[in-house]
Amino acid sequence: MYKTVILAALLGLAACGDTAKLTVEDGTGPDPKLPVPVQTMMPTVNIADVKPWAEGEAPVPAEGYSVALFAKGLDHPRWLYRLPNGDILVAESNKPPRPAKGIMGRIEAYIMGKAGAGVDSADRITLLRDENGDGVVDTRSAFLTEGLGSPFGMALVGDRFYVGNYADVRVWPYAEGATSLAGAGTKVVDLPNKGERTGHWTRNLLASPDGSKLYVAVGSASNVAEEGMAVEEGRAAIHEIDLATGKSRIFASGLRNPVGMDWNPVTKDLWTAVNERDALGSDLVPDYMTSVKDGGFYGWPYSYYGQNEDTRPDPKRPDLVAKALKPDYALGAHTASLGLAFLPDGSGAFVGQHGSWNRKPRSGYKVIFVPFANGKPAGMPRDILTGFLVDDHAKGRPVGVAFDRTGALLVADDVGNRIWRVTGPALKNLEPAAEPAIAPE
Repeated sequence: MYKTVILAALLGLAACGDTAKLTVEDGTGPDPKLPVPVQTMMPTVNIADVKPWAEGEAPVPAEGYSVALFAKGLDHPRWLYRLPNGDILVAESNKPPRPAKGIMGRIEAYIMGKAGAGVDSADRITLLRDENGDGVVDTRSAFLTEGLGSPFGMALVGDRFYVGNYADVRVWPYAEGATSLAGAGTKVVDLPNKGERTGHWTRNLLASPDGSKLYVAVGSASNVAEEGMAVEEGRAAIHEIDLATGKSRIFASGLRNPVGMDWNPVTKDLWTAVNERDALGSDLVPDYMTSVKDGGFYGWPYSYYGQNEDTRPDPKRPDLVAKALKPDYALGAHTASLGLAFLPDGSGAFVGQHGSWNRKPRSGYKVIFVPFANGKPAGMPRDILTGFLVDDHAKGRPVGVAFDRTGALLVADDVGNRIWRVTGPALKNLEPAAEPAIAPE
């Protein structure tokens, strides 16, 4: 019965949706086109059913690049982290097991299941070791299995290994070369998780270059604060933790769902990739990447892409709309841009686009390269890895991106349960700097 109700509701949702009038490229770059919103009761629903990779199949690399399978048989691999010795850690994870509430909760669960995101969370971090840098994994082990609840972000600072769970940040002692860590770790801070809805559950981590601070990305609980701002307290924000004192503060806010974070090698600024809101039409709102200013407010839920007011939140906050900062670079509407990794020479950044479920026609489902010059985006993105979307089926969905110790790009494919390794011109002979691993004084 529930399935019949859900299918009927989905047909109604599809009828409420709209078809894009602009191209994805129109919504990309420093000054994207922002048409008049098409307000619908619910977001457009245009799900790409999952059709797994067959043996020997792979995504399509750009001309001059090549792609190879780095690891398979993983359980919803979402995020990647390289340790200083070259070991690759993979967070195999999904949202916490909270029951779907009401018909809309069941519809959301149905949509996520169709999109390949309905699996239970493995709550595991796996270590992959390529002994000689030939692109073949020689050792695989369960690195961490205790103390995890929808783990995502990882960061090593000195001899302390941090994990961002949905509800907290925890830390374990680490010795170089370790293939596993024991115990449930020690809680560093609790993270905001009020209300019954999980909302955006990923909690990415990024250590400051000097190892004194830890930045935590916390997405919103809702689309545009439909349940009020009380449940959004501390969410849609990047938090900063002082590792010496354990005290935390909100570093920047109004970021609906910040996920990927990295340091711009030229300007030394913190950058993030942000998922924007739904139900304003297939052409709005573009996801984006931006430098993040200390104390900056980026609009959510009261405005988008700077000071373009969203009339849905109640009460209105014209004071916050007036102070909203415009992002640096749009990445296309509903592309679900999650992964972010700068080349160490600052010549550009790779972005993993998980792909839309709420745009006609679909967008994302690829890895792109955004060129930079003098610390700023310089030109339109280039497709680096495509072929995840075939007709109406998703073979895979790229998420986290990171570099291995040879400079090759690794791409986590959570629906394909694989990690892909990309080599090519922009990656040639680039030895990426190790992740920050400096103990605070």
